[in-house]
Amino acid sequence: MITFDLKQLRLNPGDRVLDIGCGTGRHACAIYACEKLFVIAADRQTADVVHARDRLRFHDQLRIHRDGCWAVSTMDINHLPFPDECFDLVICSEVLEHISDHFQAIGELVRVLKKGRDLVVSVPRYFPEKICWRLSREYRETPGGHIRIYRWKMIVNLLEGAGLKPRRVHFAHSLHTPYWWLKCLVGPHRTDVPAVNLYQRFLTWDILKKPPVVRFIDRLLNPLMGKSLVIYARK
Repeated sequence: MITFDLKQLRLNPGDRVLDIGCGTGRHACAIYACEKLFVIAADRQTADVVHARDRLRFHDQLRIHRDGCWAVSTMDINHLPFPDECFDLVICSEVLEHISDHFQAIGELVRVLKKGRDLVVSVPRYFPEKICWRLSREYRETPGGHIRIYRWKMIVNLLEGAGLKPRRVHFAHSLHTPYWWLKCLVGPHRTDVPAVNLYQRFLTWDILKKPPVVRFIDRLLNPLMGKSLVIYARK
């Protein structure tokens, strides 16, 4: 499930890419498949980093990486162990809503980004996220979960305040929005609800098979109910 539009990322052979808060490595793997890139996948959760490493190794076995290279590491987004202006692209997907000091986090991402290059950020969109919060107290109070809901202007102001110029905005994953509403309605951690499990199987099938009709419906509904707000901002 790729949140970003890879065609918007302006990648060139030899570019260095940081995927911070990489989770299990979905974006790192997608970028690693591009030609001759150096990708670093980093997260604070060791289990996620191990999963991302295994996925990247699987890409090596498939030989679809086009002569790139990769590394993984655990690290704190507020204290990145890199020199200034060392990355050609920084990706931060569904991370900032978890971070108490998002000003410090954005400052670090901008610091390690080269001038003229992009920081790509995604956060939960206000409208779908607000409904999740209203439907489930458990969802909004889960330890390590979301601590704020971003309005469009709020995240834009955060990026502009750090010296970035947003150049494109879009929404993604509209078909995931009803799934999360349903999960919040019945209890976000329940695994015994047939309707939720059926919807999850549908989403997994969509991710694996990418049927054109379903992809078209997702794109059609994204402006109305896309779950993620995605912003491309240039330094």
